[in-house]
Amino acid sequence: MRVLHLSLTDFRNYASAEVAFARGPNLFVGSNGQGKTNLVESLGYLSSLGSHRVSSDTALIRQGADSAIVRARLENDDRQLLAEVQINRSSANRAQVNRGAIKVRELPRYFSSVLFAPEDLALVRGEPSGRRRFLDELLVARSPRFAGVLSDYERVLKQRNTLLKSARASGVKSGQLGTLDIWDERLVTLGSELVAARDRLAADLAPEVARAYASVAGEDHAARVSTVLSIRGAAPDDETTAAEAPTEAIPADQVADVFRAALARVRPSELERGVTLVGPHRDDLFLSLNAMPARGYASHGESWSFALALKLASAAVIRADSITGDPVIVLDDVFAELDRSRRERLADAVADYEQVLITAAVEADVPERLAAHTVRISKGTIVEADELPAEPTADE
Repeated sequence: MRVLHLSLTDFRNYASAEVAFARGPNLFVGSNGQGKTNLVESLGYLSSLGSHRVSSDTALIRQGADSAIVRARLENDDRQLLAEVQINRSSANRAQVNRGAIKVRELPRYFSSVLFAPEDLALVRGEPSGRRRFLDELLVARSPRFAGVLSDYERVLKQRNTLLKSARASGVKSGQLGTLDIWDERLVTLGSELVAARDRLAADLAPEVARAYASVAGEDHAARVSTVLSIRGAAPDDETTAAEAPTEAIPADQVADVFRAALARVRPSELERGVTLVGPHRDDLFLSLNAMPARGYASHGESWSFALALKLASAAVIRADSITGDPVIVLDDVFAELDRSRRERLADAVADYEQVLITAAVEADVPERLAAHTVRISKGTIVEADELPAEPTADE
């Protein structure tokens, strides 16, 4: 898959923008704050329905505008489609494919991308919530129907927490909470599906992470990933506990029973605290280097390599499963953070993807072979773009 053309209206600092893309590497160059990242952020939104920089959609709308529009012409196996999303400040967002309305949450099934940015260092050094979000976005990219499962789980979790808070406030005892049992079953049904899917995903990621880490770092530090499950009694916020937690997957047909037993075990504590204490919303993806927790022990360079490995591994997983072909690889202001050898190894790692989008403040930071098509940006305006190379004809 690749992007042929991007149109923006009132997105971030762009009143309007029209950008053509080449096959292979596309380099966007400009000083900080000029709008390079905004361009690739808009494409990231099409594939994930979120931003890697902000949590609120309204931050994506240009100041003074009521809505922003992202419109991308995409190509896969010589078939083209037009994907569009309108991000609204005071009403529900809207989406179209080939001018026909679709549900916004269906957009990721038409376009997949994998974005790596400096913020992704938090995948290694940050809190479990970031790693859960990484897993869930990859789940949706791999199988878009999980967008609905995740949404339903969040709704049930919210209802159950409301009930627990009410019970705590009124002093209701555990035996009087028949309604809680009903919500428990919905939580178990949806949560078990997510736990099993994340376990399968982690198993598929593991060998790709190990390979990608060795390719980027230039040496094998035994990079490993595994899920840490709260239904097994693990405490993801405690690195010591996470390191000692069982790493083998629970058989899919046993997840629901383990989940129910965990809810029964923690119910007194849940009633006391008024919050759901076990489930996918409390799990983590445990990262280790040479059998030590990466979060507490990895150096800055090792953390960068691990974060890159996670994104490269996710691209490999999507590539293996996707009917739309390669995901578009986006490297947002990454090369400035890498030494020369890692820059070259990263360029090698992405060389065979159909399309790679790179942003940089300093052109010299990017290996020359990734600068075949360069676009220069200033103050939300495309000021210069290299002429696109001619597409090969059927006879070539």
